[in-house]
Amino acid sequence: MPQRPLPRPESDALVHDAAAGMARLLEIMARLRAPDGCPWDIEQTFATIAPYTLEEAHEVADAIEREAWDELKGELGDLLFQSVFHAQMAEDRGLFRFEDVVTAIADKMVARHPHVFGDENRDKSADQQTADWEKIKAAERGAARTLDGVAMALPALTRAVKLQKRAARVGFDWPSTAEVIDKIAEEARELVEARDILTETEVAEEFGDLLFVMANLARHLKVDPEAALRAANTKFTRRFNRIEDFLAADGRRPEDSDLAEMDALWNRAKAEEKAASQISDQISQTLT
Repeated sequence: MPQRPLPRPESDALVHDAAAGMARLLEIMARLRAPDGCPWDIEQTFATIAPYTLEEAHEVADAIEREAWDELKGELGDLLFQSVFHAQMAEDRGLFRFEDVVTAIADKMVARHPHVFGDENRDKSADQQTADWEKIKAAERGAARTLDGVAMALPALTRAVKLQKRAARVGFDWPSTAEVIDKIAEEARELVEARDILTETEVAEEFGDLLFVMANLARHLKVDPEAALRAANTKFTRRFNRIEDFLAADGRRPEDSDLAEMDALWNRAKAEEKAASQISDQISQTLT
């Protein structure tokens, strides 16, 4: 049966008990979804909430990227609430309860760490543990196809890397970065040579092929392509903001400038960053 809130006096007491922890959050969620709860929360489904779940996960990653530790607490809470929301909707439909979610992940962690919770040898490197983890996951999948289970909703670059890792485990992989770089050059040439004769759909397909090989290069270099691109986005934003600052000092905006001037201002912003980095390094060396 779906979980309903506690009787109102007990529910009110729990909802306002700041020390009640997880029980409080679960009761809040049950109250929000109850017949007399919040109309918006009541009408939500797994499909309508899923985009918010992805958004909250990205906001957690963003706080970590910016080392905004005060914000991270709140962002993790938002993400936890998404799990509670999905679990409540599942309970409303008689599918499973939040306690089942907790049990499932706890069982999985114990099963996938036999060197910690079992009698396997604990003398493992992180790389060996990663390899063993993947072997356990493969055994859990049983007879499933190699690429089954790689979530479609992952960011495209992340999913590309995961697909490539799966294929590499069964030997479908270039032996070194040299072959990957050659493939990148080949795909780039094909795209440039064919851009004027291909349809829009074909150009998009060729461009996708190029991005897929770039993701493969990231994997070979042990670089997270999503993190690398986020960092590049941040750098671009920071430097373009400086271009606007320089122009604003003359009472102008970017549309009042031209590419040549803005390119020169971009280089000026780069030079500023380099000088600031050198000063920071000198200070660090002095302190150590």
